[in-house]
Parts: sequence; structure tokens; C-alpha cells
Amino acid sequence: MYLAALFITSLVVSNLIFQKFFYWYPFEGEIFGSRLFELSVGILPYPLTFLITDLISEIYGKKAANRVVTAGIFASFFSMGILLMADAVPAMESSPLDDKTFKKVFSLSPLAVLASMIAYLLAQFIDIRIYHFWKKLTRGKMLWLRNNFSTFASQFLDTFSVILLLSLFGILPWNLFVGLVLSGFIFKIIVAALDTPLLYLFVWMFRKKFDLKIGEEIKL
Repeated sequence: MYLAALFITSLVVSNLIFQKFFYWYPFEGEIFGSRLFELSVGILPYPLTFLITDLISEIYGKKAANRVVTAGIFASFFSMGILLMADAVPAMESSPLDDKTFKKVFSLSPLAVLASMIAYLLAQFIDIRIYHFWKKLTRGKMLWLRNNFSTFASQFLDTFSVILLLSLFGILPWNLFVGLVLSGFIFKIIVAALDTPLLYLFVWMFRKKFDLKIGEEIKL
């Protein structure tokens, strides 16, 4: 339940804050004429979702991971409905936030949620499928292999899809397309590599708590 709550929170918040961009200074440079690591702050919590689905996949199995992904879809569209309703209600004169400011901050969020959900569906379900393919092939061993191989493939698909859709919707300019795709993908790959020790730690804690053998899952 706590893992699902972290997953859903990271997913929903990433769609709400995506309009603010920052530059990741430790890695300056250009590639194909585009400046690297110009990133949306929405990318910051998003890699956590893949760590969580990998952990759920490892301990609770493929079906449980798919259920959490489906719950995330519901939560995202529900949040989109709340935003649309909040935007439709006129602000009173004494409101600290007027209609213009609110609309500027949140008006693009429903489109961002739609683009993100299309990319999210493709990426998360592919991530889970690839993860379990490698888990079965390695008989539950080599956790680092399935964690990184599944995440690398799904993160590229997710990054490419969401930037493409946001560009098609007119939210992002096309001249940023290549830079944002490459920057987002490389950033996520770095995070995925760094979170591998955390996955090992959490898997060890869960196995110890529930007395699980390597490759064994809890059936819910």
C-alpha cells in the first residue's frame, strides 16, 4: 500500500509541475546542436515510479505491479478532472491566486496528463514485461540485469513518446525536441543506474521480513 502511494504521488505530481524547466549544471555540453540537460522539474520524481514497479514486480509479482500501474492511470485522470473543475470555478476578488495566474500554471496540465498517460502506459507495461522476461530467464538471479535492462528500454520509450506528444500538442517547441529527448533519457539512465543499490537493499529487506527465497514472490 505504501509503495503504491509513493508511486501514485510521484506520477501525479510530475504532471502538475512539468512546466518549470531547469538546467543540470554538472553536465554541460551539446549533442546534435541541442543543449544537454535542459530538463522539466517533472522528471525529478518520475524515475522513482520505475524503481517502485521493479520492487513490486520482484516481491509481489507481475499482476500486482500491473494493478498499481492501472491505479496510477485512474489517479492521474482523476487529478485532471479536479484541475479542470478548479479552473472553471471563478476566483473571488480577495483570492490570493487570481484566475489568470491559476490558468497560466495549471491550464496545460490536462494535456500534459494525457500525453504523459499515453507514454506512461506504453513504458510501464513494457517495463514490467521485460523485467519478468529477464527474471524468468535468469531464474530470479542477476537482479541488476533485469532492473537496468527493463528500465533503459522503457525509459527511452517513455521519454520519446511524451516529448513527441507535448510537441504535437503545441506545449513544447519543436526546436527543443532532440535536446529534451536525449537529456531526459540520459538523466533517467543515470538515475536508474544509481538506484540499483537501493533496489538491492529494499529487496533484501522484503525477503528478510517475509522469509522469501531468491525469485520467490508473495501472492496477493
